[in-house]
Amino acid sequence: MARTNLDSIDKKILRFLIKNARTPFLEIARECGISGAAIHQRIKKLEDMGVIQGSRMVVVPKSLGFDVCAFISIRVSDITRQQDTVERLKEIPEIVECHYITGSYNLMVKIYCIDNEHLMRTIFDKILQVQGVSSTQTYMSLNESFRREIHVECLED
Repeated sequence: MARTNLDSIDKKILRFLIKNARTPFLEIARECGISGAAIHQRIKKLEDMGVIQGSRMVVVPKSLGFDVCAFISIRVSDITRQQDTVERLKEIPEIVECHYITGSYNLMVKIYCIDNEHLMRTIFDKILQVQGVSSTQTYMSLNESFRREIHVECLED
């Protein structure tokens, strides 16, 4: 994907939306010194360019009883069928992220489980049963210290 060049107003809009995607467009417009219609147009442009992909609520897994977070490295036995393996992994509801990675494993998934028993069943009864998965290595998260979106200030003007 090609890098998108954003002007200072686009970056200011992104800062507001990253901080709180529910910020009213008119409030953003006032802060940016442009009309509400211009904010709508700019946000639509950012969506069309692929900079923004919708908005979402962030659910706190622990509040729903998902007390175990783990990262699992997955080795795929047949690299030519890796995409098929990823498609099967998408069907496992405990998996919330999947990344292609470098190193001795091919994929890294992030999963949430209720407890260690649920984690064990997810690994043995679901992940290791996916055709193409030859081995895994599990890393338990003890505590998430922070989570954030990309820092818009890191972009050069």
